[in-house]
Amino acid sequence: MREVFHQSLEEIQDRLVEISELVTVAIGKATKAFGTSDVTLAEEVIDDDEIIDEKALALDELAIEVLARQQPVARDLRIVVSALRMSASLERMGDIAEHIAQLTRMRFPERAIPKGLKSTFTKMGEHDVKIAQQLTELLRTEDLTLIDTIRNADDALDDLHISVFEKVLSDSWKGEAAATVDATLASRYHERFADHAVSVARKVAYLSTGDWTAPTEGIEIIVAEGFAPDNT
Repeated sequence: MREVFHQSLEEIQDRLVEISELVTVAIGKATKAFGTSDVTLAEEVIDDDEIIDEKALALDELAIEVLARQQPVARDLRIVVSALRMSASLERMGDIAEHIAQLTRMRFPERAIPKGLKSTFTKMGEHDVKIAQQLTELLRTEDLTLIDTIRNADDALDDLHISVFEKVLSDSWKGEAAATVDATLASRYHERFADHAVSVARKVAYLSTGDWTAPTEGIEIIVAEGFAPDNT
């Protein structure tokens, strides 16, 4: 039974990585479509979000089955419960990528990015893609040094998010109401995508250290065996 439980935890981790990989593809396509007004690419993101939703639901069902059949305790219980919460965050990140794609489709054939903000949203998209890539690697390896990279990128995104609001609220802003709404929504979507990634990263750190506030700076690669069950 212990071997079966260990295999279930490995499958949970593998599924989290798989969903994160799909989210990375989604945000990459969504931000590219947003920047180039590529409605075909945007449609791909919108259509493929259902796949992310289905895989997140399947992972949740597996985790609930493990809880019911194995009745884990201590660290094992934290792993399964945290996996449920991480699954929800990843699914939400997929939804946010879909929202960015929907903005592109809604404004097509016009550009969704208002004039004067193209470089800002290009940087925001680059940060989101980098964060998604780093998060996938974190889930795969539990290399806690990646958390600082994710947090730093999130801080940079927060600054860009603030700059968008400063732009649209300034006296020099000449955008119409629709452009103001688009800029505000798009900026919020990019910023929230990163926030969810940070939330997942914090849960991985908690599983590895047992401490929500544990510092990660300078920590080397640990937990090479992934979500190893508690053998005590």
